[in-house]
Amino acid sequence: MDKKTYAARRARLLEATGPGVVLIPSAPVFTRNNDVEHPYRQDSDFYYLTGFDEPESVLVLSTHHPEHRAVLFVRPRNLEREIWDGPRLGLEGAVSELGVDAAYDIAELDERLPDYLGDVDRVFVRVGRGHPFDTTLFRALDGVRARSRRGIRAPTELVDPVRTLHELRLHKDADEVAAMRRAAEVTRDAHLEAMRVAKPGRREIEVAAEMERIFRLGGSERPAYESIVGSGPNATILHYRAGRRPLGEGELLLIDAGCELDYYASDVTRTFPVSGKFSPEQRALYDVTLASQLACLDATKPGTTLDAIHDVAVDVITRGLIDLGLLQGSVEENVEQQKYRAFYMHRTSHWLGMDVHDVGLYYEGGKPRPLEPGFVLTVEPGIYVAANADVDPKWRGIGIRIEDDLLVTATGHQNLTHDIPKDADEIERILADR
Repeated sequence: MDKKTYAARRARLLEATGPGVVLIPSAPVFTRNNDVEHPYRQDSDFYYLTGFDEPESVLVLSTHHPEHRAVLFVRPRNLEREIWDGPRLGLEGAVSELGVDAAYDIAELDERLPDYLGDVDRVFVRVGRGHPFDTTLFRALDGVRARSRRGIRAPTELVDPVRTLHELRLHKDADEVAAMRRAAEVTRDAHLEAMRVAKPGRREIEVAAEMERIFRLGGSERPAYESIVGSGPNATILHYRAGRRPLGEGELLLIDAGCELDYYASDVTRTFPVSGKFSPEQRALYDVTLASQLACLDATKPGTTLDAIHDVAVDVITRGLIDLGLLQGSVEENVEQQKYRAFYMHRTSHWLGMDVHDVGLYYEGGKPRPLEPGFVLTVEPGIYVAANADVDPKWRGIGIRIEDDLLVTATGHQNLTHDIPKDADEIERILADR
């Protein structure tokens, strides 16, 4: 995406917020241990508006300043530090490469920020999250108040800008969709590689490592989230992380993994038999899960809601579990009393974008919001029979989830991850060729 794209986003945000100043700080740097830092990942809101991934930066957007609609405070060039940490864009580069009106040394933020807040009623800024910028902001407000004797008015309102900004982020444009398609393609390759290498005796963490290798080869900066690679009973743990267990003969392997590419996420889950063939019980539960997911995909179109999609998943799964004897009673009774939650305890969908659980309201006026073209969501029903579940032992320890990424279009949807195999017979054919 070029600087015109980010400039247009900044202009849309200022138009949506109305008169005032918008302040967006970059993500802070976090220490991992001693003098070693965690890998840096820019704040999504900041990157959405700037395309700039350096820390120690602040974006100022103003409808009041006579010359500066967009200003960045950044780290200046420093040849000695760049030997250690890599090149910096610097002040001149921020103006020429990012398209802002002016750029200043981040060390001058305390001195200059009050100049942008004077005679402004509303400041759009997110506070209260423990971000170091909170302290800087309050000092700047005190600095403006100190100028009152010179006739300069201090802001009277601090307004959280995220509802407005996140509404912009929820509606994906063509460039964003293109980035998400690329992320989906790399994620596809990683899942296919996982199916190739996941054989009995290998550890879960080895499979995760092979997937991350494919992510990197495909140009991904990082996984979109910590991969979930759970074999056997670990597949019934929704956010399983350990990865130490060897893959066992006759077990299922559930992989929930996606890459991040150009700051956009993919989020995909596939489940397959380590030994190459589903057992009868595994296949029965897999077929119910897939039928549920396909029904949810059919329901995904403008005007429907995530709640309605979830209801479809619940209905199909409940009926299937009753047919298999895992639930007793009528469909209506099981749904009303939420008995299905013993085996399907999470929601079916979430927004997807720069964050894997992306921003944007799920409800408006207390009601589920209808889907609109440009929204991207996941569809991920699952069935999880814990190892200690009070059911026939033949079902215990089976965990299945199937997840795809869907773009809502004017006439329905496009499945961005459709070419990652999920049909049970196709999966078995792929595994037979390893």
